[in-house]
Parts: sequence; structure tokens; C-alpha cells
Amino acid sequence: MKLKKKISSKKESLEIEIGRVFKKKKITLALAESCTGGLVSDRVTNVSGASVYFLGSVVSYSNAAKESLLSVPKEVIKKYGAVSRQTVLAMAKGAKSVFSSDIAAAVTGIAGPGGGTKGKPAGLAFIAVVSKNRAQTRKIICKGSRGSIKTQFADHVLKIILEHNFI
Repeated sequence: MKLKKKISSKKESLEIEIGRVFKKKKITLALAESCTGGLVSDRVTNVSGASVYFLGSVVSYSNAAKESLLSVPKEVIKKYGAVSRQTVLAMAKGAKSVFSSDIAAAVTGIAGPGGGTKGKPAGLAFIAVVSKNRAQTRKIICKGSRGSIKTQFADHVLKIILEHNFI
């Protein structure tokens, strides 16, 4: 008796979809991560052939790293905070510039359980994606353990990269 090959109904991972899209469009990606500590980069590089489109990343956990490695103005961090739309947008633009990529994404947030405030609770993150003619930011709030929140942040970054209009 012949066994039928089991067909998986599971959708491909976000990182595999990113690989397919970036290869097809012949575009490159760079990342800047803070609260995820390199988790997004890890997932992108888990895909064989990622070196074709993924140029690199900066894990800028400290404000000093955001300033020195990504050229985030000190005044932006001072005025709006490290966890803000303004800072994450500057991080994404900095990564795009550092790596000369077509697309760059950045994430900054508070993974918790501590570190949050009433105005900026644990689980809050800002994500930015920039390309030649477009920039977008998104605010998200996730719940769970620190590890779960970091994973959720990474999922959101990958989804937003895929949703970005690359033109």
C-alpha cells in the first residue's frame, strides 16, 4: 500500500515570505533593534539564502548606541524618549543609511516586566519601516511574559515589513 504524502496546511513563516518577496523584487533589508535584542535578525537569518537580501543589523539597546551607531539625535531621545515614534523612525533611517539598504525596519519598546510607566507600559513598542519614498510607524501593545512579548514584537516587525509598500 502506498502512503500519501501529507500536505501541510500551515502557512509559511513570515521570514520565508520576506525572503521570497525580497529576492523576487531584488531589494535589500537592514534592521535596527532595541527591545528585541536581535531576535528579528535571528529569524531573518534562519532562512537559507538570506545573505542575498539581508545586509545586516544594529542591536542598539542603549541610548548611546542609538546615537552613535544609528545617528539618532540625542535631542530626539531626550524630548520623546527612547520608546517613541520619533526615535524608532530615526533608528530605521539610521539603519537604512548605515547599510545602504532599500528597506530598513526598526523596533524599540519595553519588553517588561519592569521598566514601564503609566504612559509607556511594559509591552509597548514602536516599529518603523522606511524605503526610498515611504516611511511608516506603528505603535503596538503586547501582553505576556518578557520572552513572549519579545516574540510578539518580532512577529509584528516581520508582518509590517511584508505589508510595506516598497515603491
